[in-house]
Amino acid sequence: MNSEFQPKLISVLAEGYGFARLKADAIAGLTVAIVALPLSMAIAIASGVTPDRGLFTAIVGGFLVSALGGSRHQIGGPAGAFIVLVAATVTAHGIDGLLLATAMAGLFLMLAGLLRLGDYVKFIPYPVTVGFTAGIAVIIFSSQITELLGLTLPAREPGPLVEKLPVLASALPTLNPAAATVAFLTIATILILRRFRPSWPGLLIAVGVASLAATLLSLPVETIGTRFGGIPRSLPVPHLPSFSPELAQAVLPDAIAFALLGAIESLLSAVVADGMTGRRHRSNIELIGQGVANIGSALFGGMCVTGTIARTATNVRAGGTSPFSGILHAVFLLVFMALAAPLASYIPLASLAGVLAIVSWNMVERPAFAALLRSSRGDAVVLLATFLLVIFRDLTEGIVVGFTLGALLFINRMSKSVTVVPHEEESEHPLKNTDPDTVVYRIGGAFFFGAAATVGSVLDRIADRYHNLVLDCSAVSFMDSTAANVIAGTIRKAERAGVRVFIAGANPDFRHLLETHEVRSPEVEYVETIKAARTLIREVQPPEA
Repeated sequence: MNSEFQPKLISVLAEGYGFARLKADAIAGLTVAIVALPLSMAIAIASGVTPDRGLFTAIVGGFLVSALGGSRHQIGGPAGAFIVLVAATVTAHGIDGLLLATAMAGLFLMLAGLLRLGDYVKFIPYPVTVGFTAGIAVIIFSSQITELLGLTLPAREPGPLVEKLPVLASALPTLNPAAATVAFLTIATILILRRFRPSWPGLLIAVGVASLAATLLSLPVETIGTRFGGIPRSLPVPHLPSFSPELAQAVLPDAIAFALLGAIESLLSAVVADGMTGRRHRSNIELIGQGVANIGSALFGGMCVTGTIARTATNVRAGGTSPFSGILHAVFLLVFMALAAPLASYIPLASLAGVLAIVSWNMVERPAFAALLRSSRGDAVVLLATFLLVIFRDLTEGIVVGFTLGALLFINRMSKSVTVVPHEEESEHPLKNTDPDTVVYRIGGAFFFGAAATVGSVLDRIADRYHNLVLDCSAVSFMDSTAANVIAGTIRKAERAGVRVFIAGANPDFRHLLETHEVRSPEVEYVETIKAARTLIREVQPPEA
């Protein structure tokens, strides 16, 4: 099997897998499962579906991501970044539309992996990922205000933030002190444990304390039981999502958005794991594994699956050594659901909203956000454009515009790095001093379409002013077709003026590209060095009197 498409699980088994590693992976898997249990239900509820679908996603999707993916430490499951997309899909197309869109996204992810597009997804600029993540965090938090404060809304809560804020403000008189207290208790417990007992499972303990307090004090708050009737004790029987050409066409934009966001989120999570462990993931098989996981999740009634940064980092810190930790995390979640499903009915929704409030706060990379605002005007524009578009417009639009601005910024910066200067400025033996009829120009850097106008204007000014023109390309690191066309235009102008042109130091790839654009002998002479060009020029010049 091509190693590029070999799941990391196979690589681990080929290395030899013993009891010591299994024990470490079991401890890490249990730790992650404890974190994922309340988080999966909270994300599902915030996404507009029942909490059991979050567990189905974490169990089935998490198992398949670890078993078939390209990272040793990746933990798959429902992610906060999908909350807005999933909620919008459910609102517009119902659960059947969500399941079909999830399965279609899985197919798109598999296709992306097979086409080796995983190598390109990693090129998303850093300001885009920071702005996108911060925007998602704002949206998640705003979506939890109703549950955090126990507000009673006259109608369904609007999705867009601009429409939501006036509705929430008008509903403030309906605030439920008990729900707000439970939410505050959950948040305070998580923060206190994080400060004084960081190794303890703060999320689970906080939800447990809040549930116990709400039950013993008979607080008038909504719980999973009162709103959803609890959760089942086992996975449902797998079944194909409802399909019709009309529904498939309707959810196609959602499926593309799921696939795009899933690819970015999962590969970013894998990169984070690589940075923590020194390992390297396989991008394309990771996308294929994510695709299979999304299809599997849809078959079992789950939602979108992706690699999750926080749970993956928890896995690494807990000592996970292989994909078995992710597989065991899914197994432990299944056991928890089988044994403790009745207890989930007592969990207050305000407590789960408190969990998501902490998650949204952690998602904002505050030092990185501040650093990017200070670093340069271009990075700040990309960051703020992505951030504001995600909040006030659309997730996909934010990514696309941010990526486009980042690419234009990169092109502008790279174009300024290209140099085209007279060689005598860099040489101790200037050719121009010994031969006033000859000029040598050195082109350096990445000579591509972004720099073509600048370089072309310089070459045009000197192409017909001398008898001999030498272009030193030995310092060119990259050349594209636009750059080759610029040189071809210079050669044509020089030829009309009777100027003899030499190209020095062009490597075989550059020379082939230039020859493709009709830059061939005898119009131009290819030489290895400037010294070789000087020798040829002197051979045809008459001796000085």
